[in-house]
Amino acid sequence: MGSDSGAYRAIKGTTWELCVILSGVSEITEDGQPPVLVKAGDTFVMKPGFEGTWRVIDPTRKIWVTKD
Repeated sequence: MGSDSGAYRAIKGTTWELCVILSGVSEITEDGQPPVLVKAGDTFVMKPGFEGTWRVIDPTRKIWVTKD
C-alpha cells in the first residue's frame, strides 16, 4: 500500500494489524495520545479499536498483516 501526502482518519475494527514501513515518513496519533513518527524500517502493531489520525509527511509505503 502507498499513501501520498495528507492526513487520514484511521478507525480500526476488531482486527490486530502488524505494519512494516517500507519507505517514507508518517505520523500516527491515537486519540488522546502523543504522536508517533514512523519511517522506513519501522515495524509496529495497531490494536483493535484504534482511533486516530495517520498523517503522511513523506509518501509512505507499507505492508501489513491483519489478524482477527
